[in-house]
Amino acid sequence: MEKINNVTEFVFWGLSQNLEVEEVCSVVFSFFYLVILLGNLLIMLTVYMGNLFKSPMYFFLSFLSFVDICYSSVTAPKMIVDLLAKSKTISYEGCMLQVFGVHFFGCTEIFILTVMAYDRYVAICKPLHYMTIMSRDRCNKLLLGTWLGGFIHSIVQVALVVQLPFCGPNEIDHYFCDVHPVLKLACTDTYVVGVVVTANSGTIALGSFVILLISYIVILVSLRKQSTEGRRKALSTCGSHIAVVIIFFGPCTFMYMRPDTTFSEDKMVAVFYTIITPMLNPLIYTMRNAEVKNVMKKLWSRKVFWEANDK
Repeated sequence: MEKINNVTEFVFWGLSQNLEVEEVCSVVFSFFYLVILLGNLLIMLTVYMGNLFKSPMYFFLSFLSFVDICYSSVTAPKMIVDLLAKSKTISYEGCMLQVFGVHFFGCTEIFILTVMAYDRYVAICKPLHYMTIMSRDRCNKLLLGTWLGGFIHSIVQVALVVQLPFCGPNEIDHYFCDVHPVLKLACTDTYVVGVVVTANSGTIALGSFVILLISYIVILVSLRKQSTEGRRKALSTCGSHIAVVIIFFGPCTFMYMRPDTTFSEDKMVAVFYTIITPMLNPLIYTMRNAEVKNVMKKLWSRKVFWEANDK
């Protein structure tokens, strides 16, 4: 069958059809996006300026912050502008790029969280061999693997969508382009494509979540052999990781580990993992991590000292 594509742009329904609600949302989400940028940039600067890159945990944490900024930037700026616009449109090419960006950075974040769990497992369960196992070369390879895995996943998702014909209508009941809402607009049977999309996303989400659960269960069991102080520090670090995993994987599981269907709750769930989670990540990691807080205090004290001398 020859591909027919009469659609050059898509129209978003947005978060709400109530103008007053959209105006309030634009202010709230602008603040959230600012917190995402400043919070994650602060972690990246702290890791760099505090020379924490030598530690694999902070090495991966800084890249998690970078991915969070990129991930939210794929959808948040466009959503904030659209909340104040009468016509919420996006070109066909822009829509496909948004699908790619959401799945690329989202999948990369899943893999980075998995690698961070592996890092904590090695640090707690095999402390004597930690620096050998988590060498800089190994860390670089693991990081490259997360980016490569995210790229392959997103390319598959986009390839499945771009080969579909779109001949109208072109209205998407969402605030950004995602696979399931876009599939509903294709003027052909998308059952097989939907199954493949769900299998692709579901395998990654479920597989990573199971690995994370197993790793943290093993870690928690092994903590019984640790000293009281060692157990406290390990629980503090792992507690922040587990909190991030639950906050991120809960909404993702709801969205992608199900048949090719859409629900009215999808938009609010999507807000949670595209905006709320990237905003909470830096807060969770800094509030639960004494070393990061100490480095921030030292850097801030040094900045204040320099400013006082300049005067």
